[in-house]
Amino acid sequence: MSDQPRRMIVGITGASGIVYGIRCLETLGELGVETHLVMSRTAEVTLAHETDLKVAQVKALASAVHRIDDLAAAPSSGSFPVLGMIVAPCSMRTLAEIAAGLAGNLITRAADVTLKERRRLVLMARETPLHLGHIRAMATVTELGAIVAPPVPAFYSRPASLEEMVDHSVGRVLDLFGLDSGRVRRWGDTDR
Repeated sequence: MSDQPRRMIVGITGASGIVYGIRCLETLGELGVETHLVMSRTAEVTLAHETDLKVAQVKALASAVHRIDDLAAAPSSGSFPVLGMIVAPCSMRTLAEIAAGLAGNLITRAADVTLKERRRLVLMARETPLHLGHIRAMATVTELGAIVAPPVPAFYSRPASLEEMVDHSVGRVLDLFGLDSGRVRRWGDTDR
């Protein structure tokens, strides 16, 4: 029996696609995984543009919420055991700061700690088109041990709605932690 807690850090940045972070929190909650949320200030702005939800409603989805500027919060320490961390969506600014080892806020500090502790860090990078700086930063975080997982829809699953496309992307990210959301239509499934 593993003594590893079923606990995950979820960072939400201001990139477009805040629904991915929200759906991560919802799904992890349904799976009984304790979640520690860190939202950037720009994520709060993006939330107002992309959804009808209030910040308090998103925070209520998490088991614990930590301020972006609280570098003394539990996720800033390697002694705080977690399965890993998901940044969804992950802005290119955040990705570049992680690549450079900058830890000026709790999202980038928690990501840095996740990497140094050799835990799984998944970055749902959101930007297109990409310039060489983006690509180099993605290569660097990959070399450091992170997984760059842009939320790319899988059309073989024949999604009938935006929700199904989001669920598939979130489900594939959770697969990377050995967590089955139950919402991913697997290649070769004939249930449709």
